[in-house]
Amino acid sequence: MGSEQRNALVAVVLSGLILFGWQYYFAPPKSDVIAPIEPVAKTEQSTPATVSTPSTAGPIEPVADELFTVTGAGVSLTFDNTLTVKDFENKQAAFNFKNTVDSQVPMRVEFDFGKGFETLRFAKDPELNVFKNAQYDVTVATTLDDKGTINFKITSPQQFKYRFIYKSEIKKLENGQERVFAFYTDELNRELVGDEDSGDRGIKWAGIDFNYHLFALYFEKQLPLIYKSSVDNTFSMHSNKAENEISYNLVFVKKEYNDLNALGHNLNQSVDFGIWGFFAVWILKGLQFFYKFIPNYGVSIILLTLLIRIITFPLQYKSFVSMKKLQLVQPELTKIREKFKDDPQRMQKESMELFRKSGANPIGGCLPLLLQMPVFFAFYKVLYSAVELVDAPFMLWIHDLSNKDPYYVLPVLMTGAMFLQQKLTPNTITDPMQKKMMLFMPLVFGVIMKDLPSGLSLYIFVSTIFGILQQMMVFNAKTKNTPVVV
Repeated sequence: MGSEQRNALVAVVLSGLILFGWQYYFAPPKSDVIAPIEPVAKTEQSTPATVSTPSTAGPIEPVADELFTVTGAGVSLTFDNTLTVKDFENKQAAFNFKNTVDSQVPMRVEFDFGKGFETLRFAKDPELNVFKNAQYDVTVATTLDDKGTINFKITSPQQFKYRFIYKSEIKKLENGQERVFAFYTDELNRELVGDEDSGDRGIKWAGIDFNYHLFALYFEKQLPLIYKSSVDNTFSMHSNKAENEISYNLVFVKKEYNDLNALGHNLNQSVDFGIWGFFAVWILKGLQFFYKFIPNYGVSIILLTLLIRIITFPLQYKSFVSMKKLQLVQPELTKIREKFKDDPQRMQKESMELFRKSGANPIGGCLPLLLQMPVFFAFYKVLYSAVELVDAPFMLWIHDLSNKDPYYVLPVLMTGAMFLQQKLTPNTITDPMQKKMMLFMPLVFGVIMKDLPSGLSLYIFVSTIFGILQQMMVFNAKTKNTPVVV
């Protein structure tokens, strides 16, 4: 077998292994049913931030199970007098907060004034939005900004350590979404609820991430904290240095990338695009751009696919020309193989010399596939991670581009288009076994794609069809008898 044949075979096998490996190890399971969105009853909130609490007479003392509510800017946070979060409403959210966190104590705060971590109780101060603990002379002041972020500033003349503890329950939906404890250091970290892990890192934000919604605490600057995820479904992080104050902010949001980006503090990193983040962000922006003009994400995928094909055409052109040259030198190549069939080394040498003179590249046809790989995986991450495409319909039977095609029409069309492209693509493979392997590659790819998002099948189908048209255009523009020199 010639080296050019081996190279082509290796390229095909590696591509297949990449796709199988990604599907088996990294692709979350998808199903026919997306968990229904439960509408949350909302009440209009006044814009100014206010704290409501039952009125008391006489000395201000902590009361057991007393609740406080901070309201304004479309959000409403309820916490008790131990600073334990009890409820969080946001009119922008599509899911109920309690269903998102699934806990009566989703986040609480503990303090260490030299006696070990303990829970403190606070009483409402006459001053608006201020709470105090007389035992350690601790003051808590709350503010709310116009983005719906609620700030807690805790101060004391005595130095203290602090600890935040999240509590939740293990949950996995039919659409593959799993509840995780997420925290951001210099990268996104995700711990499944119930897993064990620990470390000492600089943390910017941390919270509970589930079903396209995020409840998180973030700091104005990254803080060195010791964190621990435990089998009792808790995640904690605490300081190792005593200080006189700590300031943190609480948010509960639907994970729309643009809204998270507007909040800042790297909260947009909670949309997990993985190693393909750079491509995925631009793909999402491109889809959103076309969506402004035609409010259909299926149409946006088609238009963005055509744009990507046009942008990458200069590189693909060289590949197409190389394939055309392979077609033109095929008669000469056949003669060389026949002439030196008993001398493999001479056959290889003469074949490589022919390729050099004609400018043909036996593996040049693999370039379009390799070019599409980053875009392919980035498209997948966008379709799976971006809430904007959840429940986004295309047409007819496609009601959700982030879920699989229920009737497998798009995977079948995509497989057929790939077979056609393979037939039109010249190659130097003469071995019958290798030809059969090449023939089955589109079918294998189609089987892999059948359970992946329908939007991904739409992208591959449109890209393949447009690639065939580009290829035919290049081939028809060249003479049929004379090798082309780039």
